[in-house]
Amino acid sequence: MTSSRRGFLRLLAAACLLSFALPAGHAAEPAATGAPGPLYAILGAYPPEMEALHAAFGVSESAGWVRSEWKGITFHRGTFAGKDLVVFSTGVSIVNATMRLQAALDHLPITHVLFAGVAGGIDPSLHVGDVVIPEHWAYHAEAAYLNEDGKGGYFVPEYFKPKYENFGMIFPDDVAVRRDGDAKFADVPVFPADPALLARARTAVSRVPEMRKAGRPVSVLVGGTGVAGPVFLDNARYREWIFRVWQARCLDMESTALAHVAYVNRKPILIIRGLSDLAGGQHGLNPIDENEASVSTIAARVLREVLTDPETP
Repeated sequence: MTSSRRGFLRLLAAACLLSFALPAGHAAEPAATGAPGPLYAILGAYPPEMEALHAAFGVSESAGWVRSEWKGITFHRGTFAGKDLVVFSTGVSIVNATMRLQAALDHLPITHVLFAGVAGGIDPSLHVGDVVIPEHWAYHAEAAYLNEDGKGGYFVPEYFKPKYENFGMIFPDDVAVRRDGDAKFADVPVFPADPALLARARTAVSRVPEMRKAGRPVSVLVGGTGVAGPVFLDNARYREWIFRVWQARCLDMESTALAHVAYVNRKPILIIRGLSDLAGGQHGLNPIDENEASVSTIAARVLREVLTDPETP
């Protein structure tokens, strides 16, 4: 056997080993710029949000974005404002959001997590179309569901120490979390957004062109608390309770789970939510269906402004 043939076979064997070592689909994903650096995950949950994000960031295979799939997740990878992005859907619900973000973090070298989409408004001072960028995220449905004791109260098990006002039989609780380096699980009342990204958001808000919804200017607010849980909320009394307990500005079905995953993985996260409805605070039928597309576009425009900032980390 000639030395050149032996060299060819060695290269072929090495290539075969490499193809087995990489996760399915990975070998077909080129780096967005060919150089190591930050990779921003740009997320939405469902079609109206994804369509708005694709439009805001020019996601198109004809424009050079690379499409790939892995474990049922469709990724689009490309560049915007000199930054490498990977755009994909979390799916609706805290379960899907948790699974799909963690899978993506395990699969790709994501350094920052950013989300733009819609939510129900909880703060009674806000209107449909307004945008909120909370600095904290809490779960509203981590809870004990308890029996009434027949005396106007509830049978509370010894292990459970209520920390928050209950909503009837529902007694909310914090979730216990353990990260690398922690000695044990510890209760986490809220999961934080990244301070540096929040600072960039505050700067970007001043540059966002005026947007209008239902004839009024849209307000874009940074700070406060958002909540999430596994339910679509359309109940006025529950909405009022959420505001009393957490002073929440908005409520959705993914954000706290995303912030939870980012917290465990120590990844900076920023979540932008446009209010498509009032979570039951309206009169009559919930208007999400008529607002989800336009409000998704508003939220995506705000996220685009944040990423356009050259000082965004």
